Formats: sequence, structure tokens, C-alpha cells
Amino acid sequence: MRKIPRGWEKQELAELGRWVGGGTPSRSNPEYWEAGCIPWVSPKDMKTPIISQSEELITPKAIQQSSTCLIPKKSILVVTRSGILKRIFPVGLTSREVAINQDIKALIPSAGTSSEYIFHALRGAEDAIRRVCMKSGTTVESIDLETLKEFVLITPPIIEQRKIAKILTTWEEALEKLDALIVAKDRRKQALIQQLLTSRKRFPGFGKKAWTKVRMNQVLERVFRPIEWSAEMSLSLISIRRRCGGLFRRPDLLGSEYKTQDLHELKAGDFLVSKRQVVHGAWAMVTPEFEGGHVSKEYAIFTNFAPTKLYMPFFAWLAQTPRMIRLARVASTGVHIEKLIFDPDVFLRESIRIPADLAEQRQIAAILDTADQELTLLRTQRNALDQQKRGLMQKLLTGKIRTTTK
Repeated sequence: MRKIPRGWEKQELAELGRWVGGGTPSRSNPEYWEAGCIPWVSPKDMKTPIISQSEELITPKAIQQSSTCLIPKKSILVVTRSGILKRIFPVGLTSREVAINQDIKALIPSAGTSSEYIFHALRGAEDAIRRVCMKSGTTVESIDLETLKEFVLITPPIIEQRKIAKILTTWEEALEKLDALIVAKDRRKQALIQQLLTSRKRFPGFGKKAWTKVRMNQVLERVFRPIEWSAEMSLSLISIRRRCGGLFRRPDLLGSEYKTQDLHELKAGDFLVSKRQVVHGAWAMVTPEFEGGHVSKEYAIFTNFAPTKLYMPFFAWLAQTPRMIRLARVASTGVHIEKLIFDPDVFLRESIRIPADLAEQRQIAAILDTADQELTLLRTQRNALDQQKRGLMQKLLTGKIRTTTK
């Protein structure tokens, strides 16, 4: 084990402050809930690092007469019982007094300990805490509180704690600003989808030209491109994410390693549909990077045979609207949503409304493409910043990088 820096200590979480639990005031007593003004935090509220509000509020009387209590500002909240613990260990820092339910525990730091430092240290130790402290054999994922209290952090002197916390908080604030910008840009994109793809918003020069109704079999046709299968060939397998999340590559396999020989080749500009998942939005246009990929008979491939009537990138955006997802469901048969199977022939008999002028279709697609590219760039920047922060956090919290104490 790496030697800790001089002046730093190994301390169990139990040594760093007082642990407090919470509870749920009686739902049958309206005096505990009606006109509430105190945030009552449950695991669903632990989505942001700084905790200042919650979905539900309770009254001062609930604090006085029930099993919950007030948690001071600058306390650390951790989720100890929730299905979310399968993936993450949520940690939050209170920016005001709050109450908590029984699935959350609060650490109220002792004097001489930086709340912000403990907060960042716990977030940095998330994987280790889940590995060491998770209970086994429970119906709902849970953290063993006594084991958590014994979890060891290394802590520098208080001055250095505060400086480390200040550095990491600055990075956290930058990430929060990026997150807020991403949310705003995504809302703008969704608004554009709603306005541009329903003809509510029109461009100058196109406003007087009504959108036209066409059957999909007037512009689309189903195609089959069976490959010449061999046991030695390398298969480039393609799949589609739900919620219009686009295509992705699966691990390549040899022909002999795949369960079926009935495979078909994709070309850029195709529209690909997962027959079993399309009711969840699993369809998308094939972009150039997926040219030559392979799909099984569980997918349907459509091409645009009327390029003077339909601009395929426009149709790809149109497919993301709720109405189109409903059409996919109408064209599917089965008794349960998870067992519905898409019927391409039924789908092709459905109708859509599109701009009669191909130039308007192109302009709509270009605007939505730009909005999507902006979001992709911001998310890439956000991921890069988060990775840099995590690397810096690991070095600061282990003393590999020291802050000056002068």
C-alpha cells in the first residue's frame, strides 16, 4: 500500500462526525405535509451533488413529532437503500437545512473537519464503497451502515482539506454549468423537433406551400441484401439503441460464431428498423460509418426510391416524433408491448405529412442536424472535463499532488 503523505491521517468515517438517520412522517396526518416548507430528501432527490430542494416538503410539526429530524447545512447525505446502488453510490452536500427519509443517512462533520473535503472524498471512493459495504442477499440493494462507518479515508490537515475542496468545487461548478447548458440546448432541440416537424414553424418562402400527405409505400420500399455467408468471414454486426438513440456496432464475430446465416448488408442512407424493439424507438437512418454492416432477419431495411419527394435525413428526424413511434406500434402485432413484432407491409401502408418542397425538408434537417451536433460536442466536452476532474481528484485525495499550505 502506498505510504500516505506526512501529516495526513487514516480515519474511519465514524471518527469524522455524527451519523444521523431519517424517517417518513405519517402520510395520514395532513399537518405533516400540507403547506410544507422543509425539503424532505429521499433517494429520488439525490440527482445533484448539492442538495437544496426535494420533490416533497414537510412541516415543522413533522420535525417535532415524527421520526425524522432537521439535518444541518453542510452535512453529507448518502443513499443506503435503493435500487440505484446497483450503479452508483449517490453522495450529496446540503446547502440548507433539510430532513431525510429512512433510506438516506447523514454525516454531520465534527468541528475541525471540512464538509466539502469529506463530500469529495466520498465521491472519489464511490466504487470502493459499493464493493466493500454493499449487503448481500437483500431484496433491495443496501449499504451496511456499520461497515460504511468503518470505511477509511485519508485526511490532510484542515487547511489542506479546504484548499483541495476549493479546487474540486471549482471543477464541479464548471461541470454544473455545462450540464445546465446541455439541458437548455436539449430543450431547444426538442422544441425545434415539435415545431419544425409538425409545420407549426415555417421558413420564409415556404409558408404558403401546404405540406402534402403521402403513403410510405410511395417513397419507401423494403429491401433485402443477403450476404454470401461463410464460416471464416468476419461479421460486422450492427444494432440499434432504444429511444431513437442511433446505431452502434456490436463485437465482430466469425461466421461460425454467429447463430444464423441469414444476414443482410447495410448501405448508407438505408432506414433500419428493429422489428422487436421499434415500439421503443429502435429505428434510425444508416450513416456512412455503418456502411457494409450486417444485420439479421430481426431487422427490416427500407430505402428511399423517390429522392425527389423525400429527403431521407428529414425522414430520419420525422421518425423521432411521437406520432411516428405510434405508427410503428400500430404496425406491430402481439399481446404485450415487449412481444410486439413490427410488420413492414402494414407500416408501408401508413401515411405521413411532409413538405412538398424538397428544399424545405433539407432546411429542416440541416437545422436539426446542427442542434444535434452542438449537443454532441457539449456532451463530449463534458465527458472530457469529468475525466480530467476525476484524474485530478484521485491525485489530490491521495496526496500525489499537494496544495501549498502557506
